Amino acid sequence: MILQNIFKNSETKKQMHQARMLNGQSPIFSQFGQSVYASDVVQMCIDVIATECSKLQPKHIRTDPSGMQTTVKSGINRLFKFAPNELMTTRDFLEKVIWLLYLNYNAFIYPTFEIKKDNRGLEYKEYTGFYPLNPTGVEFLQDSIGKLFVKFQFANGQQFTLPYSDIVHLRKKYSVNDIMGGGMDGQPDHQALLKVLQINDALLQGLEKGIKTSLSIRGILKINTMLDDDKQRAEREKFEAAMARGSTGILPMDLKGEYVDIKPDPKLVDKDTLEFLDNKILNNYGVSIPILTGDYNDEQYQAFYEKTLEPIVIGLGQAFSKTVFSPRELDVGNEIVLYHKNMMYLSTKAKLDLLKTAGEQGLLTDNQKLALLGYPPIKGGDKRTMSLNYIDVDLANAYQMGRAKATKGGAENE
Repeated sequence: MILQNIFKNSETKKQMHQARMLNGQSPIFSQFGQSVYASDVVQMCIDVIATECSKLQPKHIRTDPSGMQTTVKSGINRLFKFAPNELMTTRDFLEKVIWLLYLNYNAFIYPTFEIKKDNRGLEYKEYTGFYPLNPTGVEFLQDSIGKLFVKFQFANGQQFTLPYSDIVHLRKKYSVNDIMGGGMDGQPDHQALLKVLQINDALLQGLEKGIKTSLSIRGILKINTMLDDDKQRAEREKFEAAMARGSTGILPMDLKGEYVDIKPDPKLVDKDTLEFLDNKILNNYGVSIPILTGDYNDEQYQAFYEKTLEPIVIGLGQAFSKTVFSPRELDVGNEIVLYHKNMMYLSTKAKLDLLKTAGEQGLLTDNQKLALLGYPPIKGGDKRTMSLNYIDVDLANAYQMGRAKATKGGAENE
């Protein structure tokens, strides 16, 4: 990626000073602590979350005053359909963003755009790409009128200063710092997790050493005579050669030697202790054992989605919408929504229940029903069908009132 070609709107000549933070901290942050990521459990947790988020379908939609939503034919949807930039597919892009978010507790995305004019002569941004950034340091600056800028420094030493309003900024554990996610210094706060990981690592190392020690010493050769070191060595080599030749399993020995067998019995840490430590790590990332192993049911995945994935989905949509749309565009209903429409994880029974409920209400087209069952679309399958067992509430009330009047009129005529 050639940064010079991407950062066309970089501002380096304007006079600026450090932004003033409410807590008095200096707004300079380095990227970022990574010591916990040596743990295989931590990496597996992040990988599960990033992989699931990579299945999201970003869409530019518009909601009218009546609440009806339509997909907008725009450059944003064209980019998100297959490739947000020339280096990544949409799946790659989302996976990388989530990895950066969990590695740094901050993820920065730079949208490239061109300024164009519509038929009325009004300017608008036509987006040409979205690029996840991985800076080694960021600094927040203000110009003379108080506009906020962010200065990125990268591993190759290059620096670029961009308007903060042009950057999609995602944060995790956004708490004590005014601008950045993580702890007070804008970095991941892993102190509590590190203690658990250190204990877990010490136990695993102890297991390895215990097993090696227990299995490496199989027996003791007791020599029943007084021998010097050279003669002891010769006797041991003679014994080992006899073992190597012992195809029958019977080892011949003379009266000078006695072999004492040691039964291997490695002492391992109990299962409950190891599971307790693993669960503390998993709970920190909101990932359960069934989700990690892929052996989950509908309820377990739904809990994982609501606890771990849904906040990310909402945050992604809001961060993108805030950056790529002007206040006027937001006012008329434009937004970015990330749909989690792939329901293939559902069991067959759950799919059939969904088809029955949504199908009877006319919420799904025939092709959407087929896709839910894993079948390809059919010609003419874009129509919606619904059950006649349902009726509009107002029509039902009118029907019942008409029936009541008819019944009353009939009774009076009698």
